[in-house]
Amino acid sequence: MTFRVLLTLDYEIHGDGSGSPRDLMIGPTERLLAQLERHGARLTVMADVAEILRFGRHRDETGRDEFAYEEIRAQLRRAVRGGHDVQLHLHPSYYNARYAGGRLEQDWSEYDLARLPDARLERIVGEAKGWLEELLRPVDPRYRCVAFRAANWSMSPARGIVRALARNGIPIDTSVFKHGRRNGMVSFDFRAAPGELVPWRVDPEDVCRRDPRGPVWEFPIYCERRFLWHFLTPNRVYRAIEGRRHPLPRGEYAGAGEARGALRRVTRLGELLLARHPWKLDLNQCSGGQLVAALRRIERRYAGVEGPLPVVLIGHSKTFTAFNESTLEPFLRFVARHRDRFAFGTFRDFEAHASAEA
Repeated sequence: MTFRVLLTLDYEIHGDGSGSPRDLMIGPTERLLAQLERHGARLTVMADVAEILRFGRHRDETGRDEFAYEEIRAQLRRAVRGGHDVQLHLHPSYYNARYAGGRLEQDWSEYDLARLPDARLERIVGEAKGWLEELLRPVDPRYRCVAFRAANWSMSPARGIVRALARNGIPIDTSVFKHGRRNGMVSFDFRAAPGELVPWRVDPEDVCRRDPRGPVWEFPIYCERRFLWHFLTPNRVYRAIEGRRHPLPRGEYAGAGEARGALRRVTRLGELLLARHPWKLDLNQCSGGQLVAALRRIERRYAGVEGPLPVVLIGHSKTFTAFNESTLEPFLRFVARHRDRFAFGTFRDFEAHASAEA
């Protein structure tokens, strides 16, 4: 069996709307593309089109390309020309964002994609898909937008998004990770998902249920349940620090009524230490050794399943550092050395299968 290693990169600035696209998107992605090309690997850029479109609108309204809109367009075209892929990611809170103080202040009432009205979902998904295809087909006439990832895994309730994807001809979602759950600005519970790795046709009412006639496939981000000490890598510490430096708003959007007394904090600490937690295969946060070990476990667990099977890794351009580049290197070498068992791929390798009868 051959496993297809799908390296996906959410292409965006910080979640609070701060930061330079040149520093957080263009520069890191350029370094990652160069690194992958040395190993014959391919990247799937999950482009936050809502964000990028707002960058373009700022340029049109002010005459100043402060958010590097044209450079972003050029980079996405170069990526596809070089054999990589670009697919769709969406933070809908950017559509009504207001420019103030050198940054974009998002419309937080539209942050949770899954809870937008159906008509709005269908319109913004269609607009974003159309933008990608118009941008990239001059480079590759066969290009199609075939895969989608919701911002912050906003796939609950699923009905509106699944319908919007199906009506816009997008056969793949890649927002779910088994074992994940959260209550806050976005709430979801993926614990009932059918599995960690093997794709399934989605029930339009619930992304965590199978439906053999479902119009959309779920290609889950690979995730295991692991104890807290497996999360203690330098890259994860860096990501946690960056998250605290660029917090999202709290209050009504983040469950501020949760008890926070001393007893609750002690109880929570005990839960954290004793429980196993969702550990995503994250090219930013895992060490090279962890990535290789996970791939070996996948090979053992799924040896009897007909393939090829997609192994979806997630990453973010905004946290791809020089140190991260060095930690990723052993994993890339491992996959490149074992091409009889693993191959680098993209969602477009599965396009024909996912589109059949969708």
